[in-house]
Amino acid sequence: MLLRQEDPKPTIPFLMGAIGVVFGDIGTSPLYTIKDCLSESPYGHDFSMIMGILSLIFWSITTVVSLKYICFVLRADNNGEGGILSLLSLSMRGASDKTKKYLFGIGMIGAALFYGDAVITPAISVLSAVEGLTVVSPSFTNYIVPVASIILIILFLIQQKGTETIGNLFGPAMTLWFLVIGSLGIYQIIQTPQIIEALNPWYAYQFFHDHGPHSLAILGSVVLAITGAEALYTDLGHFGKSVIRRAWLFMVFPCLLLNYFGQGALLLTHPEAASNPFFFLVPAWATLPLVIVATTATVIASQAVISGIFSMTWQAVQLGYLPRLRVDHTSRKTIGHVFVPTMNWSLLFMALILVILFKSSTALASAYGMAVTGIMVITTFLTSYLALNNWGWGWWKVVPIFGIFLIIDITYFSVNLMKFTEGGWIPLVIGIFLWAIMTTWKKGRDILNNQIHQSGRTLLNFIKNIEQDPPLRIPGNAVYLSSTPDNEPLSLTINLKHNKVLHEKVVFLSIITKDIPRVYHSEKILIDDLGHDIYQVIYYVGFTETPNIPNLFEKCDELGLHLSLQDTTFFMSRGIPVASTTPHLPAWREHLFIWLAKNAMNATEFYKIPYKRVLELGIRLKL
Repeated sequence: MLLRQEDPKPTIPFLMGAIGVVFGDIGTSPLYTIKDCLSESPYGHDFSMIMGILSLIFWSITTVVSLKYICFVLRADNNGEGGILSLLSLSMRGASDKTKKYLFGIGMIGAALFYGDAVITPAISVLSAVEGLTVVSPSFTNYIVPVASIILIILFLIQQKGTETIGNLFGPAMTLWFLVIGSLGIYQIIQTPQIIEALNPWYAYQFFHDHGPHSLAILGSVVLAITGAEALYTDLGHFGKSVIRRAWLFMVFPCLLLNYFGQGALLLTHPEAASNPFFFLVPAWATLPLVIVATTATVIASQAVISGIFSMTWQAVQLGYLPRLRVDHTSRKTIGHVFVPTMNWSLLFMALILVILFKSSTALASAYGMAVTGIMVITTFLTSYLALNNWGWGWWKVVPIFGIFLIIDITYFSVNLMKFTEGGWIPLVIGIFLWAIMTTWKKGRDILNNQIHQSGRTLLNFIKNIEQDPPLRIPGNAVYLSSTPDNEPLSLTINLKHNKVLHEKVVFLSIITKDIPRVYHSEKILIDDLGHDIYQVIYYVGFTETPNIPNLFEKCDELGLHLSLQDTTFFMSRGIPVASTTPHLPAWREHLFIWLAKNAMNATEFYKIPYKRVLELGIRLKL
């Protein structure tokens, strides 16, 4: 039975927290979307161009975000959790082994691309806001990169405070941001109400008709209006679908549309504002205050994807797709608020490199769309597979609904391929690197576990040997950790071989991560009395839970297995993979796995076991 996290009630604090964390990325897209669209145009910024771009932006946001993500993708919650790995876990349930293999490969590509997106988002968001200084005065141009770099460093330094604290801080600021951009848009729309006609999809059609092949390059920039949509799903576990839906429909969505149409209205009467239409929405005296507000908003904008990366990394570690990493829980009230130092500093380092290399948001926009559209294609595919196989939808319902979404996503991905040489290769390189790490780690662990399983040293045979040839028993308790419940732990094999003794009470402990976020407390622990004061304990955790061995002792005591932590020694085997003369992996994967294993977080620290109670035994395992 699954433990379902209750959907948080859509109270004002929760709504503002969601606005601060989830919608920052998509909420700051007006800073650069129309500007980048116009920069791709080889023609003048005529009426047809502006109305067509506005129409495309409106229908893209409505179709992709309001319909696909809000109405359908958010339904694919894995007991309250979202994100590409949660979606992958849901899709793989009940699938055949062959199908699981393909689904796993697709899901890993999506997860890897999300890491690529997470690197670019902070860089382009902060750059786009700081560039407003050039509207104040062209003399500020040389200060854009240094100022953006300092802001990024501050952003990543405060991440250790946790998503909950940051949400409480950022929520009111982003609420103000949306009210400001919505108000600026309303003012311009009142001046030129004709812009509302862009709601008619005919203008989008006419745009393609009038501008031919060049319209494809501009379409690749239109996708910037929906960047951040994946964060709505990835951060589902932080706020719940009800909160996210209401915040989007009643605050974020209308304010975004008002600002986009306000920029369009401005351009109809002042085409010279095309260099940076967002900042020209205000008179000259208000530009600097708007730059400050926009910079604050873009700092917050990066939070959506950063918190999403932390959540996904934690899930990947628990599911065995990444080596053990340090994960700090930052909220005592809400499950899922985590901080992953390794990812935090890695993202900061790569974001700084992008800022220094590209120097402008327009140059970086080419790299941005590739990752975003790739993730969207995979999310649509996996959700459609889930609807067909798990939701009980028929082909007659899946094909027309998700077929339309898939056509849109593939179209956006295809036009962004045109920008591959201009920077689109960056998220793909990052994605390939992360994909190689995750698939290699999963494959390497499977190989080692299979070798242990095929060794023939089962718990059943161990008990029979104990009965036939009882070893010397010594006082105290011994806990042997094992990744395969049916097999004799390697640490026990080594200990018996060298010391010829067994503690008076022995526990074989296996920690099993299930493909669900949380497990009921009543179903977390399974205790099996094997006789001779030997017990097997299986500790089940969800992929959003962190096992805590000292807490496990308390729960075992409640179930009748009395163990004193002070009288217990933990025996752990540290498998040291080494190259094999007959490897099961290609040479590059073999060396990568060995390197990952050496740098993985120590199991003692990961499981929060007191160091003084641990005896670690190393064993060399050939791949």
